[in-house]
Amino acid sequence: QVQLVESGGGLVQAGGSLRLSCAASGRTFSTYAMGWFRQAPGKEREFVAAINWSGDSTSYADSLKGRFTISRDNAKNTVYLQMNSLKPEDTAVYYCSAAMNLRTLVAGNGGGWGQGTRVTVSS
Repeated sequence: QVQLVESGGGLVQAGGSLRLSCAASGRTFSTYAMGWFRQAPGKEREFVAAINWSGDSTSYADSLKGRFTISRDNAKNTVYLQMNSLKPEDTAVYYCSAAMNLRTLVAGNGGGWGQGTRVTVSS
């Protein structure tokens, strides 16, 4: 079972950028597809992006394509989410998760959830 710790959140003005990191423990990190999700106040958790085990296949929520980029470094057991042109509606707690394949993450499922990192975008 992989354990995940998110970091990199904070307060940023609209139009700014942040890079989130998710550090994973365990020797099997490179075998998992990884994903990012977010939960805004009063809303359900939603899928943001996912990347397969090797990093050569990604998937994004349609509304976020072009602004967010997911990547991973298997040597560092870390997955990243680069967020550009941030908007107030991007304000949420961001979580990473692991699964055996992209399809599971895109469907909203995953495991090894971290504690999340809070992103606040001011207008």
